[in-house]
Amino acid sequence: MALEGRLEAEVASNGEADAVRFEFAVTNAGTDPVELRFSDACKAEFAVEDEGREVWRYTDGRMFAQMISSERIAPDETATYEAEWEEPRSGEYTAVAELRAQEGSCEARTELSVP
Repeated sequence: MALEGRLEAEVASNGEADAVRFEFAVTNAGTDPVELRFSDACKAEFAVEDEGREVWRYTDGRMFAQMISSERIAPDETATYEAEWEEPRSGEYTAVAELRAQEGSCEARTELSVP
């Protein structure tokens, strides 16, 4: 299984940062289709770190439907997962996204600056 991840972070603001929007793109870089199985409705985890210390996690305080589901990604196809960090504090951060599939893993990181 050859999954490649890319994480983008966009700071949305009207003078001050109101939110950071994350987009985690997972691409099947292999030659065979990949079948991903998930144990709940949350298919990707997002976290924000400040010098290695976690300051925000997407799943904290949230509940997700407990349901088995699957998603098939064909060769060269991309699946996209999104999250939003509301009311972030100013600073320099590292964002991390990780696929929550039962088998197969994919992670991506990006740096971001919140004014």
